[in-house]
Amino acid sequence: MTGEADWVALAARDSGDHGRPALLLLHGFTGTGSVWAGLTASLRRKGFRTIAPDLPGHGRASSPGPGGASVERAADDLARLLAQLGANPARVLGYSLGARIALRLAIAHPASVSRLVLESPSAGFADAGERAARREADDALADEVERDGVEAFTDRWERNQIFATHALLDPRAAAHQREIRLRNTSAGLALSLRAAGQGVMQPLHGRLAEIHVPTLVVAGALDPVRARAEEVAAGIPGARLVIVARAGHTPHLERPAAFRRLVIDFLQEDAA
Repeated sequence: MTGEADWVALAARDSGDHGRPALLLLHGFTGTGSVWAGLTASLRRKGFRTIAPDLPGHGRASSPGPGGASVERAADDLARLLAQLGANPARVLGYSLGARIALRLAIAHPASVSRLVLESPSAGFADAGERAARREADDALADEVERDGVEAFTDRWERNQIFATHALLDPRAAAHQREIRLRNTSAGLALSLRAAGQGVMQPLHGRLAEIHVPTLVVAGALDPVRARAEEVAAGIPGARLVIVARAGHTPHLERPAAFRRLVIDFLQEDAA
């Protein structure tokens, strides 16, 4: 790959276990592929090959170019990556931003996906007014991170309503999450906000029925935007919806053992 798609070749963490079932893991906004380190260790012990890239605008993929940072282009590049790695079709797990990219990947490149795990997903905004409002809000956030820097932005981002339940996180887990966020750059996060937000992505509500692979949707019972995940689950034929008790927007952080069990049990159904 050359040009804008280089981000995906340079930023992928591939366990390299060729011959094993492959799992592509896609993180959320302000994360990097390293957020999955604990889960990938468990998955490798269960016989899976794991591929965990930094998404456009994040970590080592901080400068893919504007065209390469969109949800649509990221999905296209990931499909090419899986083909290059001999990992087609892969099981795909995505959280929040990563779940939106995973949805697009499953719809636009169905041959690349064999199973789908969506944590706190959204299909975007179908209403034009909502899209415009989100674009405006994300543009303001992008201006903020460019003006104030990553650390100040992270301080405010961590006070977002969707992370209110993080007050109950193990302090070590919270510190590790913050450390990962601070590895990003102002330019990268601003790029992701402007190019891959829900206000600019192509809404996928009308295309969810095109997904015909086994799908697990995971949402936290305390997530204030849980309805978006429920809407995604309702739109995908045969999708299973699991609501994780005592968790908000990030079950993988707030209830890691329960989340790990859900994911591994689901993925092992056809691993043989």
